[in-house]
Amino acid sequence: MSRYAATRTYAVPESPGELAGPTTGTVTLPRHIDWGPHHEYDLADEADLLLLYERVIREAQSSADLRAHLDAGLPRRCWNELFLPTPVRVARQARFPELSPAAAAA
Repeated sequence: MSRYAATRTYAVPESPGELAGPTTGTVTLPRHIDWGPHHEYDLADEADLLLLYERVIREAQSSADLRAHLDAGLPRRCWNELFLPTPVRVARQARFPELSPAAAAA
């Protein structure tokens, strides 16, 4: 893990219910979240969907960013498939125990 990932502050929602982002269509992320050449994501494409969630979870600067781009249902469904820095994964699992590996196994 990079020093940046270990020391960065990550935005974490207060509750999963506040996440009401799009679930269909194409999403264009703002440049402060995705500054790369591929910043449009087709939510019907599983790879695009996972990549969008990884980018938003890693790079969101506020809860407003999370609310605008994430939906509460997806993280539970594919949490273990997301490639995330350990600090952001630990922070979310601490706030939302249903995302922990023990909850997934139950």
